Amino acid sequence: MFEVYPEVTLPDIRSLKLTRSVGQVTEEDVDKMIETLRRQRRTWEAVDREAAEGDRVVMDYTGTVEGKEFNGSQGSEVPVELGSGALIDGFEDGLTGVKAGEERVLDLQFPDGYHAKELAGKPVQFNAGVLRVEEPRLAEVDESFIRSFGVEEGGVEALRKEVHENMERELGDSVRGKVKQAVMDALRETCAPDLPKALVDNEVQGLMKQTRNGLTEKGAASVDLKLDPSMFEEEARRRVALGLILAEIIKTNGMSADPEKVRARVQSIASTYQDPSQVTSWYYAEPGRLAEIESVVMEDQIVDWVMEQADVTDKPMTFDEVMNPGQTSA
Repeated sequence: MFEVYPEVTLPDIRSLKLTRSVGQVTEEDVDKMIETLRRQRRTWEAVDREAAEGDRVVMDYTGTVEGKEFNGSQGSEVPVELGSGALIDGFEDGLTGVKAGEERVLDLQFPDGYHAKELAGKPVQFNAGVLRVEEPRLAEVDESFIRSFGVEEGGVEALRKEVHENMERELGDSVRGKVKQAVMDALRETCAPDLPKALVDNEVQGLMKQTRNGLTEKGAASVDLKLDPSMFEEEARRRVALGLILAEIIKTNGMSADPEKVRARVQSIASTYQDPSQVTSWYYAEPGRLAEIESVVMEDQIVDWVMEQADVTDKPMTFDEVMNPGQTSA
């Protein structure tokens, strides 16, 4: 017994309403990025004053739950950046205002969703002994700093040009990714083909295998990996539906992957390796390897095809709005 592939009725692409983010990298964006790079390479200098937000407190600590120590309850020379939100609620606030040599007792509580289940939701007491209070020193934009980013000549202006180009590339990649997602979502919402059970089951098995392999690579024991197929069914159904829809678009319009775009994609991947020509040859030596690249290129061509016909509204956005959606500037 076998299942017949369903007929897929494509929507009128011209009726699809899509939004596309548009923006550009400004000089202010470059300024902010360079400040971010300076912060990433900051150093810390001991100060003789009370600790404030943005400072780093270096401490020894001991924690107890119900009077008993627990796994991970002790630490020596532990740096804590105040305001980072890296520790449980109240810990960093409890260190605000401390000075080197001071000790503080912090009565706190582990969050209900704490990763160590035996501690989740329980009250805990930390005894913290402060060794040092340090303040950040941002890296100077000097010759050494500039060269650390591979800019050998041209000084600050050359660095700014390099940063600007990288940001433009990131912005373009992000916009294209969002457009692709919007197109796929629109196709999925307006076209709901019947999904053969065999295809969905096969996709579920593929996703389970992929997840199992990923967890094994991270050190999980394969015998302990008991995955529930139902966890993967929704994603499997989404993938199968899109596969059927895209296949129908390709068939109906006689589309195929543009060889020049395929080669450009291969060369882009190869450029990140020490010997690009060897990597390019590796892809073209085996049709199966090249098919993966052709599939990605074909999806991009379908996205372009949809965007050319759909009702598209351009939405002006800043670099931060595109790259960090949902975040607002302080």
